[in-house]
Amino acid sequence: MQRESMSSLSYAEQLRNDLFRAYEDARKNKRNTIAQLEFEKDAEHNLIELYHELLDGSYVPGKSICFLTHFPVLREVFASQFRDRVVHHLLFNYIAPIFEKTFIYDSYSCRKEKGTLFGVERLEHHIRSCTNNYTHTAYILKLDIQGYFMSINKNILYGIIYNKLMKQWEEKGKNCNIPGKNPEFILFLVESIIFKDHTLDCEVMGNKKEWMLLPASKSLFCQPKGIGLPIGDLTSQLFSNIYLNEFDNMIKRRFKIRHYGRYVDDFYVVHPSKAYLKSLIPEIRTFLKERLGLTLHPKKIYLQPYTHGVAFLGAFVKPYRKYAIPRSVNNFRSKAKKIISFSTRDELTIGQLEAIQASLNSYLGYLGHYKSYKIIHKSLTGSAVFKHLYFASGYKKSIPYKRYTNKRRERCEIAHDLNRILTA
Repeated sequence: MQRESMSSLSYAEQLRNDLFRAYEDARKNKRNTIAQLEFEKDAEHNLIELYHELLDGSYVPGKSICFLTHFPVLREVFASQFRDRVVHHLLFNYIAPIFEKTFIYDSYSCRKEKGTLFGVERLEHHIRSCTNNYTHTAYILKLDIQGYFMSINKNILYGIIYNKLMKQWEEKGKNCNIPGKNPEFILFLVESIIFKDHTLDCEVMGNKKEWMLLPASKSLFCQPKGIGLPIGDLTSQLFSNIYLNEFDNMIKRRFKIRHYGRYVDDFYVVHPSKAYLKSLIPEIRTFLKERLGLTLHPKKIYLQPYTHGVAFLGAFVKPYRKYAIPRSVNNFRSKAKKIISFSTRDELTIGQLEAIQASLNSYLGYLGHYKSYKIIHKSLTGSAVFKHLYFASGYKKSIPYKRYTNKRRERCEIAHDLNRILTA
């Protein structure tokens, strides 16, 4: 059967296809979560219902769940309903490619083939380049924005997105017969997501005493109307990049700074002159405050010679070497103790083993990028973990013993046979 070309599809058919693609994107990293499983009990009906709401313009974001996370720090998170996450992916797929072209190379968050490890490697590259491979003097200025997500002005954000999209449509043309190029539909999605007030329609989870420990600057409940985005949504990550994109370009174009990088609200400048970096601080502070309503964190201004090293994105970068930061090492040691304690039993179920292996491999993958062999070896060697798992390539990953892989194979064969019987 020949695949239909986009030009032969009606508006409704294209929206349906776009929505199904967004659904597949949303479920990739949410497999087996309660929200995703609940949605998939009747996925076809739920998607068709959502499709009609989007088609006739009656879509309204639903109630969120608000809770606290403790890793890496105490933080307030709003979890949108799964159907709303599908819409977030739909909008992301429409507008992210437009804004991606405007982002600087050294913006690392929520972008393909980038991320934290890439950001650390780029910082190392900039230090090497600025110092001519560690032979010249250079300084690192690292700054942080205070309560970034809680300080984003929704009207300013919407204005930035609106102006860029209107310019795009004027230059490239709009097409009301294609959902992804229909200004009315795209702006409807943008408005629905940005101006949704999560604090008025959410279920708050957790212990009240824990909530008392959360600073007001880190909670949406304590912000003025129209200020702040929820942490936890895909669109919030994209919007946070868009919001600071003008700042990124100001640093690169106006100040002609070569050695600059940013991950969300954490950013750095590497330069041979300490005096010049000092002079940048008030310029940056003024721009952020006057143009974006943001405040530099007064206690997170770091300016030191590169030889002192600098902490960035979970790594401590020094000449010729990188280390995992102490907080991450302590988290690994704490997790290793719990895993070792649980591993003292003679046999584990396949589910228990997979949970332990996934947790361990997550840490081993992270620590493997830094000088951490001794840390891992000291935490695990001689422990009960070795009753169930062995380690390959110098603690790069954990692997279950053959008796478990045989059980896993048997489980897969049983599931396959059951599926064959049920579908016969």
